[in-house]
Amino acid sequence: MEFRDLGIDAELLRALDDAGYTIPTPIQEKAIPAAIQGRDVLGLAQTGTGKTCAFAIPILQKLKNEERLPGFPPIRSLILTPTRELAIQIYDSFLTYAKYTDIRCALVYGGVSQYNQTEALSAGVDVLVATPGRLNDLCGQGYIDLGDIELFVLDEADRMLDMGFIDDVERIIKRMGDRKMQTLLFSATMPKSVQKLVRQLLQEDFERVEVTPVSTTVETIDQSVYFVDRDNKKKLLLYTLRDPALDRALVFVRTKTGADKVAHELNRSRVGASAIHGDKSQIDRQNALNRFKEGKIRVLVATDIAARGLDISELSHVINYDVPNEPENYVHRIGRTGRAGHGGIAITFCQADEVPYLRRIEKLIDKEVPVREDNPYPMQEKPHEGRSGGRSRSRRGGRGRRGLQNNKPQAPAAEQQAAAPKQEEKRENTARRPRRRRRKPKQAKPENS
Repeated sequence: MEFRDLGIDAELLRALDDAGYTIPTPIQEKAIPAAIQGRDVLGLAQTGTGKTCAFAIPILQKLKNEERLPGFPPIRSLILTPTRELAIQIYDSFLTYAKYTDIRCALVYGGVSQYNQTEALSAGVDVLVATPGRLNDLCGQGYIDLGDIELFVLDEADRMLDMGFIDDVERIIKRMGDRKMQTLLFSATMPKSVQKLVRQLLQEDFERVEVTPVSTTVETIDQSVYFVDRDNKKKLLLYTLRDPALDRALVFVRTKTGADKVAHELNRSRVGASAIHGDKSQIDRQNALNRFKEGKIRVLVATDIAARGLDISELSHVINYDVPNEPENYVHRIGRTGRAGHGGIAITFCQADEVPYLRRIEKLIDKEVPVREDNPYPMQEKPHEGRSGGRSRSRRGGRGRRGLQNNKPQAPAAEQQAAAPKQEEKRENTARRPRRRRRKPKQAKPENS
């Protein structure tokens, strides 16, 4: 099947052809016809499966075929997404697909001045791509009216709620009123919070499209793991980056401080790198991402804020410098490579107290991650196979204070028998010693007495 078999208009097909799109992905093949027919759609798919095109093409086709109202046109379609990076990518995709139409798109997100955004809104907008916080802010200032929305897309719904945007989403839904509209909801997982939104937003006859569940990693990705001690992770990263086949690498760490440290160490070793995380300004994050896409730096170090939403074409490697403590995040991380049918390589560095996290990942994806044999820094510390990682040192293999006492070399039996009477006598003498009573401090006399 090709895109022209899905009932798409000629102008949109022409734009898709210019972008190199000929054969739809499974979610596009299933979601586009249902959305074009006007049905609500629930799309369950992980990132990298072509979701943006699956909702953008039906929206553009419907708006293109409808007559625009005279005067200042209202916003007719809203795409709500959790992160700035994802919002920018969706906006760019809409511009690509709408290049042969007169549909006007705008983008609003936080972390930057709102001036350019309000200027774009004042010129009239058909499609608005937004993040929740800035959208509610501009609605409160009177720049945006959501009362005429005909098509609503809630993208990455589970991620939206995980990031604490539930109250913002509820306010946005109330701003759109009770007007009947077509809703397209996309999510990688279906927790109870997302199920509640499905019941609240979608019509009873909605089309459910489920492609590549989160527990299934992309088959084209070559996955492997190095077992390494914490102190050797930086050395192993530099060793891995020597591979001439490694064109560009996205390195995931657990913390913001860790991202900055890894990027700093790479730059000291003359490996071009930048870090992106939640404490970076939007301008800094976008500049780092652009430099990485343009090949000006070889490594982008990121926290899980970049695990979903980043669309980097032809990314050769993803390296999990830290094993994620949530197994679903592993799937989203490695999904940054192997996109659009291309192959990719995902390498994980696993230290001793992260082994339980790795086992949970293997249980989720229902396969064992192969161990790499070319390890110049093999793990020396005993792996912890407990239920969870990060235990206190006093409980790791008897290495705490109590464990060290228990592991002291024992004296021969004869010496122990000879020392026993002395120890018993010492305990008796200690027991006979009277306890000293603490004297109460004398109370100071009043000055007037």
